[in-house]
Amino acid sequence: MYSTLNDKAIGAIMLVISLTILCLSLVAIVKLLHSLLQGPIALIIKKFINADFPGPLGYLTGYLAIIIGAGLTIIVQSSSIFTSTLTPLVGIGVIELDRMYPLTLWSNIGITTTAIHSALANTDGLRNALQAAFCHLFFNITGILLFYPIPYLRFPIPLAKFLGNCTAEYRWFAIVFLMFFLFPALVFALSIPGWYVLLGVLGPVCLLFIIIDVIKCLQAKRPQSLPRKIQDWMFLPQPLRSLEPYDRAMQKVFFCKRFQTDSTEKTDTGATSDRHANGESSTRL
Repeated sequence: MYSTLNDKAIGAIMLVISLTILCLSLVAIVKLLHSLLQGPIALIIKKFINADFPGPLGYLTGYLAIIIGAGLTIIVQSSSIFTSTLTPLVGIGVIELDRMYPLTLWSNIGITTTAIHSALANTDGLRNALQAAFCHLFFNITGILLFYPIPYLRFPIPLAKFLGNCTAEYRWFAIVFLMFFLFPALVFALSIPGWYVLLGVLGPVCLLFIIIDVIKCLQAKRPQSLPRKIQDWMFLPQPLRSLEPYDRAMQKVFFCKRFQTDSTEKTDTGATSDRHANGESSTRL
């Protein structure tokens, strides 16, 4: 129809159309699930999916979820479809986050079978194709061994809850939070000069986060063991311990609001101010 358009222009148009259709489909899925999973049906599904094995076998429930996640991903041949379908169920409270965690982990294992099948179909460069496919497989397996068998190392779960709470209170946080792009790009850029540059830059940052985490644990469990000044974060400037200043700036620049009703804002104003005064806000360090 438009012979004057080149491939780049056509690709850009198709990208916009596909993203629009994707967003509309996800909104429709969420609304449909909200309408279907209500009342007794939602309670039955929630009780069945989130149930654990009795007694000592309860520890193995997550591994059963792992097998199910891998199997369903192999069937649909896409981890994105699998996780995108279950994410709205977590949002409406049908699936708990602790149960979604192993399902998501092993959906990444299930999708590696697609790469292995594609590599086996390659007759010319079979060796290189299999090497790339197995790198994908063992990379995901290593991540699961690091972040699932030991319950203490399942820190992605509290991190996800923290980010979810921040996004629920400040909707713009989901837009400006670019950890999935900026942080990997930064690590890759620092690794190009050499591992010593990466260690020299990220080492102090990691040490700072470890110190902050230790202080937070002591503040929550043994505050009397800390000096009085650091028993909370009130000694820091407000931009370093709260997102409130950034929220005011975002509202002025983008005219965004928190999607809260007037009644909720009126009833929560006093509680919110007390929480910020006591240093208990979920958006602080």
